[in-house]
Amino acid sequence: MTGTEQPVRTAHRIASEDEAVAVASVLAERFAREAVQRDRDRVLPAAELDELSDAGLLAVTVPRAHGGAGISTLGLVRIVALLSAADPSIGQIPQNHFAGIEGLRVERGEARKAFFYDRILRGDRLGNASAEPGDLAPTEHRTRIRRDGDRYRLDGRKVYSTGALFAHWVPVSATDADGVHHSAFVPRDAPGLTVVDDWSGFGQRTTASGTVLLDGVLVDALHVAATRRGDPTPTSVSPVSQIYHAAVDLGIARAALDDTLVFLRTTAHAARGSGVAHATEDPIAVRDVGELTVAFHAAEALLERAARAVDRARATDDPDDAAGAHVAVAEAKILTTTVALDTSNRLFELAGTQSTLQVHGLDRHWRNARTHTLHDGVRWKYHAVGNYELNGLLADQWTLGHPYTPWPPRGRTGDAR
Repeated sequence: MTGTEQPVRTAHRIASEDEAVAVASVLAERFAREAVQRDRDRVLPAAELDELSDAGLLAVTVPRAHGGAGISTLGLVRIVALLSAADPSIGQIPQNHFAGIEGLRVERGEARKAFFYDRILRGDRLGNASAEPGDLAPTEHRTRIRRDGDRYRLDGRKVYSTGALFAHWVPVSATDADGVHHSAFVPRDAPGLTVVDDWSGFGQRTTASGTVLLDGVLVDALHVAATRRGDPTPTSVSPVSQIYHAAVDLGIARAALDDTLVFLRTTAHAARGSGVAHATEDPIAVRDVGELTVAFHAAEALLERAARAVDRARATDDPDDAAGAHVAVAEAKILTTTVALDTSNRLFELAGTQSTLQVHGLDRHWRNARTHTLHDGVRWKYHAVGNYELNGLLADQWTLGHPYTPWPPRGRTGDAR
């Protein structure tokens, strides 16, 4: 069955950003109720993903010119944080879906763009088959694409394929014999495409971020496009992709902080020697909650600032604005990583021994934070920010090692305010 023969779904069409956030709030509240059980028993959220699709929430960034709500990056960040506070596996799964929507936006292939935007508006989901074993750079990928008459064939192996198991289309990055990079949208049920549910991480347990195998997979030419990989000119695609991850981490921090407050108010004992009767009266606990709250709000503010920078880059499609968005998102990623890890860890120090009991499932916050923040780790983010501010250079793993120098220097992160 080729992509054009796949059954056409139907989904609600969300009309505005306010509606999108309202729908996300309702679904997040429902998803939170069984989040502990899904994590404990590794129950994959297939039904929940269908709810997201059917509600129209996964089409909200489709541009208005193509029939979508075209919501802002700030609106998307708020939705992702809401979903991730409820269940960060559900929050993370559509990350590649939304990155794919933005990738389509900057493409020149109008027929491909129109086809997939229509499918997404009807409820189809995009997955992911990009990373390869050994964490190879995109220029070194071994997955191959070749012409076969008026179509293409794909062969290769991908890992960390978050979303592929639940997808209707699996975007695959591949290289042809001449070294040209391509993006191929493969129907999930295409012969020769196998999604292996072998993800065994101790956190984000239900993302099904497993392996994709491609054995002579036939793809329609309409569903294949040469990509910009290797081009040092920045676009909005990577900032959209990365700010999504930062929003997931902010959601994890929100959930951990909320559970800390609930446990302190209802269950935790005051520390020995504190001289108070209740944990909420412990002056050190009160001080620590204040510190965590300030850190969370700082991360939230920096994320919103980065979202505005990304929205500017999407509006102008100017490389310098895209460069500023890259760095603004890097700054936000540093802080959301820190607050997710710190809050989920200090929960136990503040809430005490009872908080470690399995019945509460509070360990999932730290496991999720520790696992998810390893995606695009922040060790080089400070360097990227400093190199841009000091030397006007944009050069990190997301620009594939190609220095991009805005000239005359402009688009600094200070302009993102």
